Amino acid sequence: MPPTSNPTLRQRRLGVELRKLRERAGLTATAAAQLLGVNQARISMMETGRTPVSADRVRTMASAYDCSDQPLIEALAAMTGRRTRGWWEEYRDHVPAALVDLAELEHHALGLRAALVIHIPALLQTTDHARALFQAVVPPMHQYEIEHRLSHRIKRQGILHRDNPPQYAATVHEAALRMGFGGPVVTRGQLKHLLDMSELPHVTLRVIPFGTPHFHTTGQSVDYIQGPVRQLDTVQLDSHHGACEFLDAEVQLDKYCAVLDSMELCALTPTSSLDFIHRLLQET
Repeated sequence: MPPTSNPTLRQRRLGVELRKLRERAGLTATAAAQLLGVNQARISMMETGRTPVSADRVRTMASAYDCSDQPLIEALAAMTGRRTRGWWEEYRDHVPAALVDLAELEHHALGLRAALVIHIPALLQTTDHARALFQAVVPPMHQYEIEHRLSHRIKRQGILHRDNPPQYAATVHEAALRMGFGGPVVTRGQLKHLLDMSELPHVTLRVIPFGTPHFHTTGQSVDYIQGPVRQLDTVQLDSHHGACEFLDAEVQLDKYCAVLDSMELCALTPTSSLDFIHRLLQET
């Protein structure tokens, strides 16, 4: 297969996991190349995601690296081949690359968790609410940029409406519900939409009210994207300059699982959370 000049996050992640398998086996790239009958440059290209890898090649590498974790091996084999031509590829020239990668990750996710303090989760935003957010960006976006971002965000939400959708659990602070982006009409529409989305069997929404004790957070939005096995989970953080940061080291996954668990423990139950949103809607 010809090399890829701009591998996706998913392709890069496959390469990283292949490198981890090699390093756990105590093999250098040169030694691995000799075992597999390829040159060292080929190993490097596979481990950076620049050369597509077949499923058979992944299984061969896992055997050479003495990996016996069959669920992980099969999960890696499922990530092989050329780039998936999903809808997100249409946006590669129109939105930041990280947003394209995020959409691809969400598409393949088995489960999603989110925790936000200031904003409504992107997958639960109305079109009007999302537009108000994009219009408030500093420096201002051009109108065509806003429309591309808006279209991309709405298409991301399609994963919650497809057949066999991922389980989605979001924890939102009361502050996010009261921010009022777009004005009262937009806010009411957004609150109603949260109630409607919460009726889906695979969507769980929790609210953390003001004054909740033992609430610890940096205020940063956290998305946890669950892969087919624990090793392939990914954490996505929104940085202060608007970009996406992806984390996948084991210690990072453990940390943000604990953060999400802590925030869920601070929150109202799903039923009480919906009652809370109903009351807030009546006040708005």
